[in-house]
Amino acid sequence: MEALIKFVQDEFVTKKEFPEFGAGDTITVFYEIREGEKTRTQFFRGVVIQVKGTGITKTFTIRKMSGTVGVERIFPLNMPALQKIEINKRGSVRRARIYYFRGLTGKKARIKEKRM
Repeated sequence: MEALIKFVQDEFVTKKEFPEFGAGDTITVFYEIREGEKTRTQFFRGVVIQVKGTGITKTFTIRKMSGTVGVERIFPLNMPALQKIEINKRGSVRRARIYYFRGLTGKKARIKEKRM
């Protein structure tokens, strides 16, 4: 049964090519917003907290600070409104899910940049 589901997903779901990213990376996500008959592109820039799932169900969570309030947004990777993803910085973290990042403020909330 799983093989059949995987076959259908591979055949009928259109996949967009996005760069590989992981927890700790700072990325900018450009997505389309519809307001009545008009459409516009909006972006959301922040740190990736987690990447979850595989294949068609893959999602990622981004966190940014808007003033003093933390804002998190979950994006499905196969969302039709998703236009492009840009990687701004590669972060060096030891965990795949950095939930502890929510409790950090100030200088402690900085993530080291990965050396290439």
